[in-house]
Amino acid sequence: MTFSRHSEKPVIFRIKEIIPEARDISTFWFDGDIKAKPGQFVMLWIPGAGLKPFGVSYQEKGMFGLTIRKVGPFTEKLFAMEAGDMVGIQGPYGRAFSEKGEKVALVGGGYGTAPLAFLAEELAKEWRQVYFIIGAATKDLLLYGERFRNRNVKMIYSTDDGSLGHKGFCTDCLLSLLSNERIDRVYCCGPEMMMMKAFEICADKGIPAEFSLERHMKCGFGVCGSCALDGTGWRVCTDGPVFTLDELKKVTEFGKYKRDGAGGRAKL
Repeated sequence: MTFSRHSEKPVIFRIKEIIPEARDISTFWFDGDIKAKPGQFVMLWIPGAGLKPFGVSYQEKGMFGLTIRKVGPFTEKLFAMEAGDMVGIQGPYGRAFSEKGEKVALVGGGYGTAPLAFLAEELAKEWRQVYFIIGAATKDLLLYGERFRNRNVKMIYSTDDGSLGHKGFCTDCLLSLLSNERIDRVYCCGPEMMMMKAFEICADKGIPAEFSLERHMKCGFGVCGSCALDGTGWRVCTDGPVFTLDELKKVTEFGKYKRDGAGGRAKL
């Protein structure tokens, strides 16, 4: 089954397999081709629970994967499902990462690592030098420990508690890397305060960077406007979710707040 990205109706996909990745985080594999690019997302539909956006984390011939954290009623219902169960998928939607640069750094925080892992695999296929910095609160929450073992990817880990890798923030590792290596471009996804710090580091050093934003989405294809950004009116679902450093300079809410489902300001 191949899905048309222009359709606004969910297409039914069968869950092929569910693979645990870290504490309360699993990858849900689906039969079918959706022809996604790294950085794009899909809207996942569960009858009676609604629609939620998730970045594509794996794509192979005839199947694709979404790495999802169990948090809240929607994902609790998803995690209660089993291989063979059916869900609806819309997409892929949104602007992808540019895949530019011969020597690049990827910075992922928590399960924001998921779309970057898809990007890392695509870049590594072209034999580019990829440094992949992954951060989490503790080693039990770090993703993809074995995924890149035999790939052309240099893994760098950080944990808040020091249980694996650098003790501290993944942006500490980014600053150290940029101080010692000539990096062409930085790609970032994760908690917005972490991305804001990466934004400041890259801006200070004059290094091109791209950031994948997360905002409340109701439709996923630009109709509802719930994900519009203050300062520009750009919709994260269609104008993003990936934005460049220079574009984010125009977004007045970046690193400060975001909008909730009712349109009110929500703390980051």
